[in-house]
Amino acid sequence: MVRTDEDGRGEQPGGPGATAAAPPRGSRTRSRIATAVGVFGELLITVGVLLALFVVYSLWWTNVIADREARKQSDKVRENWAKGPGALDTRDGIGFLHAPGLEEGEILVKKGTATKTLNNGVAGYYTKPVKSAMPWDKKGNFTLAAHRDGHGAKFHNIDKLDEGDAVVFETRDVWYVYRVYAKLPETSKYDVGVLAPIPKESGKKKPGRYLTLSTCTPVYTSRHRYIVWAELERTEKVDANRTEPAELR
Repeated sequence: MVRTDEDGRGEQPGGPGATAAAPPRGSRTRSRIATAVGVFGELLITVGVLLALFVVYSLWWTNVIADREARKQSDKVRENWAKGPGALDTRDGIGFLHAPGLEEGEILVKKGTATKTLNNGVAGYYTKPVKSAMPWDKKGNFTLAAHRDGHGAKFHNIDKLDEGDAVVFETRDVWYVYRVYAKLPETSKYDVGVLAPIPKESGKKKPGRYLTLSTCTPVYTSRHRYIVWAELERTEKVDANRTEPAELR
């Protein structure tokens, strides 16, 4: 029977006076789960975007900033050289490394291997744990380090250097032409023997004029070190036009 009100109109089920039935408990639970999954998914997307931005910053933008700073510092060194004869000021850098198989263009070399120094897109010579010799020393090991990824990544292609390749170091007055003779694809970052005046791990047993390049490996990590050794082959005086050695032409 349909109940009627005072004016005789029937009150239909679901009409204004009806009370809505509560949704089933299982439906409410599924709704909460769906909301939680949605929020978690949005968080994952946000984290993914942040990680992607961090990777772009680390592997691209730091290179842009470092290369810009390296060019500025390199220009300062060359301006100092252009002043003419006199005492050589090496506070801003001692010279430039050239290695066609390693890096296009020149790499400024400065004192020290601290992160703050290398982050400027340069290479640095060791002052500790084993002090580096200088190219102009009569004997010793000229030991250099640079980043492999980010911050200029000047030694990124170190694995492309092969035995027999030329590596040239340029100072204001002299070109030092080295020749790669050995590589060590992986060693402990605590292996200071690779920096010794006589790098015996490279096979050498007598004093000489050596060059050691070191950087992190594997790529995108700093767990181990990649080492390349070269030996001085000859020197050339720098002429007025700064004519490059044949190996760089």
